[in-house]
Amino acid sequence: MPDEPKTLDPAVRPARTSAPAATTTPPGAAATAGDSPAPGPARRLTLGLVTVGLVLAALNLRPAITSLGALLEEVSSDLHMSGTVAGVLTSVPPLCFAVFGITAPRLARRFGPAAVVCAGMAAIFAGLLLRPFAGGTAGFLAASALALMGIAVSNVLMPVIVKRYFPDRIGSMTGLYSMALALGTSIAAAATVPMTDALGGDWRVGLGVWAAIAALAVLPWIPLVRDRDRTATTPAGPRAEATATSRATAGATAAAGTGATTAAAPRITRSRTAWALGVFFGLQATGAYITMGWMPQIFRDAGVPASTAGVLLAVTMVMGVPLAFVIPRLATRMKNQGPIVVALGLCGLTGYTGLFLAPSAGAWVWAVLLGISNCSFPLALTMIGMRSRTGAGVVRLSAFAQSVGYLISIPGPLLVGVLYQHSGGWGLPIVLMGSLMIPQMIVGTLAGRDRTVEDEC
Repeated sequence: MPDEPKTLDPAVRPARTSAPAATTTPPGAAATAGDSPAPGPARRLTLGLVTVGLVLAALNLRPAITSLGALLEEVSSDLHMSGTVAGVLTSVPPLCFAVFGITAPRLARRFGPAAVVCAGMAAIFAGLLLRPFAGGTAGFLAASALALMGIAVSNVLMPVIVKRYFPDRIGSMTGLYSMALALGTSIAAAATVPMTDALGGDWRVGLGVWAAIAALAVLPWIPLVRDRDRTATTPAGPRAEATATSRATAGATAAAGTGATTAAAPRITRSRTAWALGVFFGLQATGAYITMGWMPQIFRDAGVPASTAGVLLAVTMVMGVPLAFVIPRLATRMKNQGPIVVALGLCGLTGYTGLFLAPSAGAWVWAVLLGISNCSFPLALTMIGMRSRTGAGVVRLSAFAQSVGYLISIPGPLLVGVLYQHSGGWGLPIVLMGSLMIPQMIVGTLAGRDRTVEDEC
């Protein structure tokens, strides 16, 4: 997800043209003339609900994928899937994220971002509950797509929610939900196999139990469903006035997360930074979904027990818990995020090299290095928040970068499955994974330059 004047948050850029500061209203209040600020307790309650909602939502954005990765061999065998079909299954997440993610801005404009996230959590719950018992490969894929649809719109709107409710704390709040996302990812990877064994060894029960956590994630968003405020929202405190002023644009009111269309809204497709960010997002997503879908199987084929392979995937994912909090905060304090991009890419390149040469002997080291590399995801989210000066720009950039990125990532897991099936081993797939680190570092460095999409549109 720069060196600005010290009174402003580094992630919030000053406008290049002057205009009156956007009128602000508290979350959940109607934007009408004469509205007075919400009482302190009411505001704290709203922000508290949003914080809890962000954490619970983030916990549910990956278990649908990593829980399946841990049991992919059992699911493939029981549903009679070939390696190619299993590759298709691991490509479904980025496909759904690309197809459904692009609808998030329009849905947010019509219903409000909180309502869309609430519906997304409900879709995740329904999909996870139905998936194990849908019957056959087609039903399994359809129920998976329902859950992934909910994940897709929530993925896009997480940076929007942060920008809207916490415009002066983008780094810390992005770090918080990125940390929760990594935690949910790692817990699902580590706990699915032992939990399945404890519940009788049926993979259907082991996958279905994750629906319970998704049900909890719906609850904090319900009171926020009617929050469709389309005006800028700034935090109470000494930085509020500076934050509001910095987000003003000529002749337009800054939209704080609903994606309201204004005359000053950027044309994202004209921005080279937006394209660089989209390609960077796509390459890091390719590595992440290959890792989540196939890494346990790589270790199992190297002689590592199934339960240990799941723990190794969990180690990879849990690296994001501390780093997802540190990296966004560090990134917002840097003028150029390129050095972080390169450091993470080199960790990934080293990890894949080790996985190629000694997959079982150095398994724990490679898992740690690949986990560090996967923290390109919270970095990409942070850069999305930093590469636009307005809420309207952030929602468009988030939808554009994630949709383009997930489209780019679709072939990766499928290609790995095809190469594995036809080459009879993991050598070629691992070479492919490692080679993708080089263009990822290049485009990530371009996306990390100190500029915004408004500068290029």
